[in-house]
Amino acid sequence: MIDWKLIEQLLSKHSGRTFHIVERQVISGGSINNARRVSDGRESFFVKINRAPLAHMFAAESAALEELHNTGAIRVPEPISHGVSGQECYFVMRWLDLSGSPDAQEFGRRMAALHRHTHQQFGFHLDNTIGSTPQLNNWSDNWIDFWQKQRLGYQLKLAKQNGFGDRLYALGLQLNEKTPLFFASYTPVPSLLHGDLWSGNWGATGKGQPVIFDPACYYGDREADLAMMELFGHPGKRFFDAYHESFALDPGYALRKKFYNLYHVLNHANLFGSSYAMQAENMIESLLVELG
Repeated sequence: MIDWKLIEQLLSKHSGRTFHIVERQVISGGSINNARRVSDGRESFFVKINRAPLAHMFAAESAALEELHNTGAIRVPEPISHGVSGQECYFVMRWLDLSGSPDAQEFGRRMAALHRHTHQQFGFHLDNTIGSTPQLNNWSDNWIDFWQKQRLGYQLKLAKQNGFGDRLYALGLQLNEKTPLFFASYTPVPSLLHGDLWSGNWGATGKGQPVIFDPACYYGDREADLAMMELFGHPGKRFFDAYHESFALDPGYALRKKFYNLYHVLNHANLFGSSYAMQAENMIESLLVELG
């Protein structure tokens, strides 16, 4: 059980005044963590809760939000504190009132601005999770090698361990070996990515200001972020027009987006079961045909 007196102490220190919780509301919608909105009647904060051994997930999420926030490109929840209380861990963020969808054009421009923040290498300064699956982020100078070993190859290994069949694994290895073909005329740069930007991880303030949250950040090809935005939900044509006007996309994105989204479909197979494994196998077959 979380020690709510500890949370009050943390928020008192953060606020510079005594913070006494007068409201504690359960927030539904997440499948991994429990969540509460806590308020003293003046300010509200968002508290995520999970089992103590998963504290590393909150540490990684806090680091990712800091990285995104420091760009000034797009709004994210402000991380306040994270730690362990008894048998549970917690992560405290400032509460944001979100309503509806972001202005599509502003969202496109903001994401383009985010992706202009780059690094010398691909990866991140710590590993994190994609859903509840470990996501490796060891620094690499080579994007193809990074994707083959730490993204597609890693998910294929998990799929084999989870018993989804030799055919999926064999076809996946064939595709993984052909990864360089997707980059014959395109060289990605290490852009700061949200990393898990499906439609459930973006929203808007009451004025339509875009907000992104629940990140799985790393520095990688910006197309991987955009591809994910088209996999489970879609920000719409106005978003992509504004993004492209701000930061033009390479024509090869149309093929590579399916390749990048295979990572997420495999992850869903490893998290949720065989229907996604069949989808992943179909995607792999299609990509192998398109490569020739």
